[in-house]
Amino acid sequence: MQQLTSSWAGYAALACFLFAYTLVIFEEKIHMRKSKPVIVGGCIMWAMIGIYEAGHDGAHAHDFIVELIAEIGELFFFLLAAMTFINTLDERNVFKKLRSWLLGKGYGFRKLFWATGAITFMLSPLADNLTSALLMSTVALAVSGGNARFIVPAFINIVVAANAGGAWSPFGDITTLMVWTSGKVQTQEFLYLMIPSLINWIVPALIMHKFVPDETPPGSIDAIEMKPGAQVVIVLGILTIATAVSFHQFLHLPPFLGMMLGLGVLMMFGYFLKQSGEKIYLTRGDRNLPPTRPEPFDIFRKVEAVEFDTLLFFFGVLTAVGALQYIGYLALVSQGMYGSLGPTVSNILVGLLSAIVDNIPVMYGVLKMDPAMGLDQWLLITLTCGVGGSLLSVGSAAGVAVMGVDRKNYTFMAHLKWAPVIAVGYFLSILSWWVLTQGLR
Repeated sequence: MQQLTSSWAGYAALACFLFAYTLVIFEEKIHMRKSKPVIVGGCIMWAMIGIYEAGHDGAHAHDFIVELIAEIGELFFFLLAAMTFINTLDERNVFKKLRSWLLGKGYGFRKLFWATGAITFMLSPLADNLTSALLMSTVALAVSGGNARFIVPAFINIVVAANAGGAWSPFGDITTLMVWTSGKVQTQEFLYLMIPSLINWIVPALIMHKFVPDETPPGSIDAIEMKPGAQVVIVLGILTIATAVSFHQFLHLPPFLGMMLGLGVLMMFGYFLKQSGEKIYLTRGDRNLPPTRPEPFDIFRKVEAVEFDTLLFFFGVLTAVGALQYIGYLALVSQGMYGSLGPTVSNILVGLLSAIVDNIPVMYGVLKMDPAMGLDQWLLITLTCGVGGSLLSVGSAAGVAVMGVDRKNYTFMAHLKWAPVIAVGYFLSILSWWVLTQGLR
């Protein structure tokens, strides 16, 4: 593979990757969805490899791609099922109910600061960090009254809590999902990261607390009712996660099978809702008002609503990084970093890098390098790659999404001012990791 590394094809593929990822970084400026350049770039990279091998009597790329697409497919279908559940919960007003309940408490800004952060931290291990951050940031904005002194620290707190909460669960982030499905960290071993993740969130929150205005927000919100079947969907979601874990832990089968089983059951329940559930909905409310028949529930509408830009970006990135691995560049990076700096320093630096470059290709690159590391170091890279993105507003999907909720007050520079405070939590979480994993060395 050394010849390919120093060949025209290797250099051209690397240039193609860098160009495609530059377009991803400037997504907000050029208004081009991030999935488009990485899919084109990843496929062109493999085309270059194929052209090179065709002229040098090589035909190994096909077998590599067959293994690569199997790995991509597992994660793709896992995420498809998870996103469909999230969309169904949203359509059944589960998240709106949570938002209504919280706003109806009449909390002051400081209590709302802690409530939104705590709920985000507890919700993101199950509903993923992006969904949790979006939900709670809309809550924070709804009660802010436009007060930037509350919005900025509250949004930063939510982003940090979302990424920290997602770091100690296989379902909290795509990176943790990749680590889990690769078998580097088992389900119960993620619990080692609960306290470091909590420290990562709570230390910056404690510092920011005194900068949150000690006032009570104005206004109120109407009560929201969940639609029929919402409780059943919640139970099905929990059981689906349990099934995925069981497939992985006890049956030694890919966890996406458990997720797809749950999706199938959800689809069957959707048929029941479509046939009879809406009748219950029609009987509610004021009987003196003329009933308006709501749109029938259709599970395939929820599948359509899945964020396919994220899924296709996921495919493109893994395809492109797989090409870099096949060429041999990841082995060179692994040797240069992990061979000379050691795993601990390298993993900390990778976490800082994830604040600049999306953590998905960073984590996938590390997994493909597969440096010789024990469980303690795989836990460290899971932690740092998960929470490192909190240092910048563009460093994580949660941060980018929350920036779209209030572009006026929550900006890149507004977040950057608090980066030193977030960094304190980052390094203290690493210190707690070091203490908690002493017995694993």
